[in-house]
Amino acid sequence: MTEAFVDPDRAQFEAFKALPRDVPIEMLNLVRFRDAAAYPADHPLSGDALTGAQAYKNYGKESGPVFARVGGTVAYRGGFQTMLIGPAQERWDAVFVARYPDAAAFLAMVTDADYRKAVVHRQAAVETSRLIRLVPGKSGEEGGFA
Repeated sequence: MTEAFVDPDRAQFEAFKALPRDVPIEMLNLVRFRDAAAYPADHPLSGDALTGAQAYKNYGKESGPVFARVGGTVAYRGGFQTMLIGPAQERWDAVFVARYPDAAAFLAMVTDADYRKAVVHRQAAVETSRLIRLVPGKSGEEGGFA
């Protein structure tokens, strides 16, 4: 089994916070769901036998208003098909790019009390994930990817 990445560690979060906060950012999200959601024993949904995908929908439903309030939008959403370059065993159930007006908006979201309540659903849902901060670039320029 591969190592699980669900929440940022302290060093990663500090590195994120050290980057400029007043610039637009995009966050690449790669998420693999657990087969069965893993809620804490004292959570009201712990006995409901939800799948990870169902728990993640609960996360979206509860965190969505906070995401919208800080100005977040989904710039891209797609379905994973196959790994062409990279570990063959990696697969992703959710792939999307979230766009924020600036990094401060993302930080406001993750520290919001309502968002922090919603995170229990994400933690119950996710087997592993990647969250990658991107700086938006220009598309459609001549010259390829450089």
